[in-house]
Amino acid sequence: MHMFFRTLLHVLFLSRRKPDLGHWDVARTNFITLPTDLDINRHMNNGVYFSIMDVARFDMLVRNGVWATMREKNWYPVVASETVTFRKSLQLWDRFTIESCLVGYDDKAVYVEHRYVRPSTGSGSTAGGEPEIYAQGFIRARFLKKGGGTVPMSEIVEVLGVSGADEIPDWMERWGADVALPATRAAAPSVWN
Repeated sequence: MHMFFRTLLHVLFLSRRKPDLGHWDVARTNFITLPTDLDINRHMNNGVYFSIMDVARFDMLVRNGVWATMREKNWYPVVASETVTFRKSLQLWDRFTIESCLVGYDDKAVYVEHRYVRPSTGSGSTAGGEPEIYAQGFIRARFLKKGGGTVPMSEIVEVLGVSGADEIPDWMERWGADVALPATRAAAPSVWN
């Protein structure tokens, strides 16, 4: 439930006060690790990373105008696949930024990268005081119609005016295909070997 309030805070208030972004710009969204984010080890719970990436994505979508277009067209985004790799832990009251950026798209989905960053802390960190990556996540998302069905990527590209997309990296394309489950109307029996 606490993510609901974080989402409202960002989408309704904070995001609308930040500068607009282009589709390929990096969105930076600031957070603080709250007590409700912690697990038994007293660092941010691994599941919370995914939830906070959702909030950061909404911030990006509001700022680049996609959110307004989705509401107008009765579309909504859903995550089809996601992964996170952890490097350093976030502790209680740590201030951090999520850098979110559209990587590209294929014929079925869009791919977004999220980086959890903090200012460098010295020894063994990034030189020059640049933000240091604590965790990195990738999502593969599709757009659905509230009336039912999937929005074709060709329609999304046309309506949003997204241009200049580079091809997504080969590993990302393989990842998207390798972790995909059967379509919702196809059989998907749970058979253990």
